Amino acid sequence: MRDYVEIGIGREARSTYHLSDVSIVPTRRTRSSKDVDTTWNIDAYTFDIPVVAHPTDAVVSPEFAIEMDKQGGLAVLNAEGVYGRHADADAAIASIAEAVKQGDRAATRALQELHKAPVDTDLLTEHITQIRESGATVAVRVSPQYAREIAPVVIKAGAELLFIQGTMISAEHVQEGGEPLNLKEFIGSLEIPVIAGGVSDYTTALHLMRSGAAGIIVGSGDTTSESALGIGTPMATAIADAAAARREYLDETGGRYVHIIADGEIALSGDIARAIACGADAVMLGAPLARTAEAAGKGLYWQSSAAHPQFPRGYVEMTESFEADAEENVASLEEVLHGPSSDPLGMFNVVGGLRRAMAKCGYTDVKSFQKVQLSLN
Repeated sequence: MRDYVEIGIGREARSTYHLSDVSIVPTRRTRSSKDVDTTWNIDAYTFDIPVVAHPTDAVVSPEFAIEMDKQGGLAVLNAEGVYGRHADADAAIASIAEAVKQGDRAATRALQELHKAPVDTDLLTEHITQIRESGATVAVRVSPQYAREIAPVVIKAGAELLFIQGTMISAEHVQEGGEPLNLKEFIGSLEIPVIAGGVSDYTTALHLMRSGAAGIIVGSGDTTSESALGIGTPMATAIADAAAARREYLDETGGRYVHIIADGEIALSGDIARAIACGADAVMLGAPLARTAEAAGKGLYWQSSAAHPQFPRGYVEMTESFEADAEENVASLEEVLHGPSSDPLGMFNVVGGLRRAMAKCGYTDVKSFQKVQLSLN
């Protein structure tokens, strides 16, 4: 039963919960973490771990995407970011690093300036080809606003999974003076699987599932939407609501399963475990991967929403490991994902943390772990 609270005469608000508000309850049965299978499948693609790298230039370069594939996960290249606009992406990112020294607004202005350059389809094709030729799965992100123009380019170049991702998305984007993007029609016209998001409620999640998406993204990562727009996404509730929509859609279609990728409030291995326990099939990581040695931003982190030309909703910032300016604090991607770790909070070996959480509760695969008992803190 949903819990509504009266916040004033004639106005109610629903009680919702963040991932930090819930805890996983172990059962009487435990297993060895060696017996746990973290494999994740979406459409025809299989990954050893249920981890997706957030589509930001601060993390994902073609080289990072290739390394992420070697580590068993999936990285998503941002088609509308620096790597799709500037031939010398390293120099572009270095200019952002210089601007960071002058403060948050200077860094944002530098990022906005870089995004004024048009998308170079030849350059984008070159990067996609580089990932494809390595044997890695090619996933590319486009925004809902430019999906119609850019998606055919990246698909022709060899993209295998298309992410249509914004901070908030609906099944039909309505606007004056232009043709709206009807996702059901658009997805139906494509020959590759589409993952769409972010969403934060049951109704939108169900609508996106009905549009034909193979997966939906719940949440919008580490944006400033709560401060800038008053819009927040308590992730535990949002994931659980999307999982409920999935159950209805599963019955409605006679068995079509849509994957849920959680994007928000996830920094440590315990957060990954809680997100999956709430109903997610995989998680999207941004800042935790930005601190790795292989990350394109060399410690910088921002989301694509930080580059919006009129109303940015995100910071450009330096991650803690690089702020410390000590080489030993900068971990490799392998260490962050698979360890070994000397950190007791779950910042490194995040997949190992997930394995242990599943094993302590007696579960051997990600799907069954979604049934684990939860409690409120």
